[in-house]
Amino acid sequence: MLSYRHGFHAGNFADVHKHAVLAWIVQALTAKAKPFCVLDTHAGDAGYDLASQWAEKTGEWREGVGRLMGCPGAPEAIAPFLQLLEAFRASHGERAYPGSPAIARGLLRPGDRLVLGELHPAAWESLRGFFARDDQVAVHRRDGWELLGALLPPAERRGLVLVDPPYERDEEYQAAARALTAAARRWPSGVYLLWYPLLAAGRHQAMLRELEAARPGPMLVAELWTAPLDTPAGLNGSGLCILNPPWRLHEALANLQPWLVDCLAPGGAGGSRLHWAIPDA
Repeated sequence: MLSYRHGFHAGNFADVHKHAVLAWIVQALTAKAKPFCVLDTHAGDAGYDLASQWAEKTGEWREGVGRLMGCPGAPEAIAPFLQLLEAFRASHGERAYPGSPAIARGLLRPGDRLVLGELHPAAWESLRGFFARDDQVAVHRRDGWELLGALLPPAERRGLVLVDPPYERDEEYQAAARALTAAARRWPSGVYLLWYPLLAAGRHQAMLRELEAARPGPMLVAELWTAPLDTPAGLNGSGLCILNPPWRLHEALANLQPWLVDCLAPGGAGGSRLHWAIPDA
């Protein structure tokens, strides 16, 4: 859908959850010398201005990254994200917030690649301008689902696929499950990070059941919420489904998610859960 703009929601609690895990996974990929590729199917903008009219209209960032910066006792798992956030603000201003393209790019080494897909014309132009002179980044104005079919597996045979659609239509849940299943069959060794919203309607549940039934690979599900899950209006929580998770990600999330709940939902309404769905051999 071309109407969706993430600027209204940039830096909210779901972004913090998603981007902290994204940064951890990309950092983990750098542990091996061989190059890797990151493919971001619904990239959005490279970065956001939290002082903009869009961000201030909702003020969601105040209960996300706005709370994050003052929380004590940060676990090691969030260090890559906090370092990138600090560097991005040093370059772009104190109220700047990095989108997933800037987060992934900030962790690449020489020889690694970032491939971005974005259909929205304004976001696509923004990405083109931000990465105009960057030979390690390719920006495509293409449908994210089509991009998965066209570009996998990458030449590097190592890497991560981030799938973060807007979920403006109910069909996108089913589309995500089918696209990830097909992608994992083409590139079974890739890491796949799928974000989804936790809403009272529970539309994500059928998507997860379809993925588990398809058995595309080891599947780690990490969910975090800042409001009761049956709250009828608004975004209650953030979900991540990780196929082929890197070693020690489960341990990292077991430390990270409870800390994020304490930080982002200080009133006691929040919670988190973490579980495996491992296909039979």
